[in-house]
Amino acid sequence: MPEKTEQKAVEEQPQKPQEPQAEPAKAEEKIEQAPKPEPDKQAGAEAGLVPLDIKLPKAAFIGTPEMVTVPNLEKPGELRGPFYAPQGTTNIAAGKPVVCNQEPLIGDLGMITDSDKEASDGSFVEFLPGLNYSTIDLGAEYNIYAIVVWHYHMQARVYFDVIVQVADDADFVTNVKTLFNNDIDNSAGQGVGTDKHYTETFEGRLIDAKGVKARYVRLYSNGNSGNEQNHYTEVEVYGKAAK
Repeated sequence: MPEKTEQKAVEEQPQKPQEPQAEPAKAEEKIEQAPKPEPDKQAGAEAGLVPLDIKLPKAAFIGTPEMVTVPNLEKPGELRGPFYAPQGTTNIAAGKPVVCNQEPLIGDLGMITDSDKEASDGSFVEFLPGLNYSTIDLGAEYNIYAIVVWHYHMQARVYFDVIVQVADDADFVTNVKTLFNNDIDNSAGQGVGTDKHYTETFEGRLIDAKGVKARYVRLYSNGNSGNEQNHYTEVEVYGKAAK
């Protein structure tokens, strides 16, 4: 026991009482500084931004992912970090109507914005082969900060001619802006894209919309590395009502 040891030392050397010792642990605590915020968090806070609350589905690859050989394919990286947007930014696509240039082969169009993004049967929409485009009507103009797309993440697939556009009108004539395009040969007729192909995962593909103002969101695809069909599990559009 510490008290008995100290008493014994005093009895053996009474002429040299033990001097009190400094407490190094406490001294270190006094000079310890609070950790600095991570650079992205600090920058977001300084700009008055907050991280989006994006709910991710469970990771659910079936079997061992096959190696996919696709031109202009990005290398797999670490999990995506937080994305910052203005306070009050929400998923404005939830429950919004969807129209398409094809009738679904499996599922119905409402499933694209029903908030079910799990990798399970009954959670995705499948279309026939060929160029597909689906259009979401947000119902009003919004400042859009991010769009997150899940095509089909049961397997590690790569979807082709993935193009995401926004516009003021349903026919995509007025104020059309392309936010993402990995169509390397202009087979979709929307121009040659410079974005990379990517492998589907449970994180989906987040596209930075940079606050663009629009009412309609259109998404293209044209088959995938596993088969010729087109699929959507979920599309989320994060924004705020335009002022």
